[in-house]
Amino acid sequence: MTTQKSIILSARVISLLFTPFYLPILGVGALFTFSYMNALPEWYKWKVLLIVYLFTILLPTFMIYGYRKVMGWTRIEMGQKRRRIVPYCLSMLSYLACIEVLQTENIYFFICSIIFSALLVQITCAAINMVWKISTHMAAVGGVAGGIIAFTHLFLYNPIWWLCLVIFLSGLLGSARMILRQHTLAQVTAGFGVGFICACYGILRNEFFVVVWTITKILLKVFLNIDIEDEANS
Repeated sequence: MTTQKSIILSARVISLLFTPFYLPILGVGALFTFSYMNALPEWYKWKVLLIVYLFTILLPTFMIYGYRKVMGWTRIEMGQKRRRIVPYCLSMLSYLACIEVLQTENIYFFICSIIFSALLVQITCAAINMVWKISTHMAAVGGVAGGIIAFTHLFLYNPIWWLCLVIFLSGLLGSARMILRQHTLAQVTAGFGVGFICACYGILRNEFFVVVWTITKILLKVFLNIDIEDEANS
């Protein structure tokens, strides 16, 4: 196998492993593992994970697959900008159903907020894809990064190693999408940014702008050596 074929195969494997459908269940699993929710009964956690899996992975996958077969399209043909609208709608309906079921079962707000964030990412990407192609794979991994920042604000833990891991995976995934010629650098970068912002807003909502302002101050301090608070006090 030539080096070029090995790179392309690796890019396909990475794209397959980090499909956008896994964002909600990864978020819920992380919440059950690294927050106070790890003290919940095992049956409760498995019940929630099963609901999330059914409505955010299994159901949309089967519906989109069925739609593609009915239309007689290949995966590449369905990837065209206009043809992705119906799959987006099917996926969004599944996510809405998931939120409704979780609320009916009186599941914790934080769990519902993860599904809401993923839904917000999909709605935003679908709207952008009407006029310009954007990477939903990168939007998903950007959502993971945004979720880490949001839950750091809520639970006050040190996220540095998890952020490093997510940023590393983002680089791998973005490179894979460009190697496969599915997206340009601008589309990959925009996808990550959309996912990050939507996840932060979806989880924090009322505190969203406080977090954005805090991140802005940190970035100004690190990259431009500008301390806004010191300038305001002087």
